[in-house]
Amino acid sequence: MATPVSVLRLPKGPDPNSRGFDPKSPRFIALCRTSISTSAASEDDPEQLQREQHARSVLRESFLRCLLSMTNKKVEFHMYEKVKVEATFGASDIDVLNFQVSDLHTPIGVQKEALIRCQDVISFTFNV
Repeated sequence: MATPVSVLRLPKGPDPNSRGFDPKSPRFIALCRTSISTSAASEDDPEQLQREQHARSVLRESFLRCLLSMTNKKVEFHMYEKVKVEATFGASDIDVLNFQVSDLHTPIGVQKEALIRCQDVISFTFNV
């Protein structure tokens, strides 16, 4: 049986992809790369390419399971400039560019609901 994954659906954007910005824009290219290049060895060796693809799929699945297990739990996010914030994890958008959180405790106060940009997060911890 497939395990459901919480996904935050953001409002539809003006473009046909519903991402809210042009796929040819520098922002899209920087944040939403469609693929990660393979190693030089795998370009010549089909078996190496298959091993790399399998490793990527295993890592992706474990990351998605991690996101699922974080739902409705207190999570501590370690961010740049040695900032640590704590919040209740809600969901991630489909591209894993943003985390939706509740009761975000920051050094300057508490925010009831918030979106945290994933590129601002170095790591996160939570109790299982």
